[in-house]
Amino acid sequence: MCLSRGQIRKALSGFYYVYSEGETYQTRARGNFRNKNITPLVGDDVIFKSDSTTDGYLLEILPRKNELIRPPVANIDQAVLIVSCVEPDFSANLLDRFLVYLEYQQITPIIYMTKTDLLDNILYQEIEEICRYYQKIGYDVLLPKFQDPDSLLGELERYFPENITVFMGQTGAGKSTLINKISPELALETGEISQSLGRGKHTTRHVEFIPLLDGLVGDTPGFSALDLPDMELSELSKQFIEMNRASEFCKFRECRHLHEPSCEVKKQVEQGEISESRYKNYLQMLDELENRKPVYGRSKN
Repeated sequence: MCLSRGQIRKALSGFYYVYSEGETYQTRARGNFRNKNITPLVGDDVIFKSDSTTDGYLLEILPRKNELIRPPVANIDQAVLIVSCVEPDFSANLLDRFLVYLEYQQITPIIYMTKTDLLDNILYQEIEEICRYYQKIGYDVLLPKFQDPDSLLGELERYFPENITVFMGQTGAGKSTLINKISPELALETGEISQSLGRGKHTTRHVEFIPLLDGLVGDTPGFSALDLPDMELSELSKQFIEMNRASEFCKFRECRHLHEPSCEVKKQVEQGEISESRYKNYLQMLDELENRKPVYGRSKN
């Protein structure tokens, strides 16, 4: 058996399908992985050996730059964050939670708004104003034209080449529907909104990295809620990029932007430079972290 380097692109029933030099190899993890509490993830770069494309073993998991928990995937470059304007209703709190989660994992977010065809002109203008703020602080935001939800598909496609991309967002926001529009041959399942619950049904069954537009994409489950990553209290404000910039001018180095004097963040909130909504979401998350029960033996990676 020769040693090779490859990338896990699919995990199913204890088998790991590794792509290497134009071929896909079916492999299993060696027993010492379990003894060392190591679980291979889709997206992992690995060292493996094999006699054939159907008989191989994983020998080593190479260092990861990041990983997601749900689903368990690794080494993501960017996330298309699907945000519904309506049905389900737009949630600034959930959007900010996703952004904190992605910032902490060092995954570049691309915010893509859906269902603009279901808005009236006034609601569209409100969403447009919200999007302008996120663009101002540094995020790529794609808001399709009024009554034309597919108007920016071409703009979105330019992000895919040479990147590993996941689609994520609120349950029912239209992730699988969007992927189908970009690449109908993927034939991903789509689901209707559950009217009685006001949220979408889970339709994504598994994760597999699929070649698309000279990159790799994977769909992730939707969320009606999202837990914050395990982090120190002092780390939270660093994930709000405009607050992190402003904090350089706070009087105290570890300012939490609560009651401290000469806090630049609070000053910019009062002046309207930092969104009051974002600041309130920060306070809510800070309170959540302060009251979280400790979980021992868990680390970021």
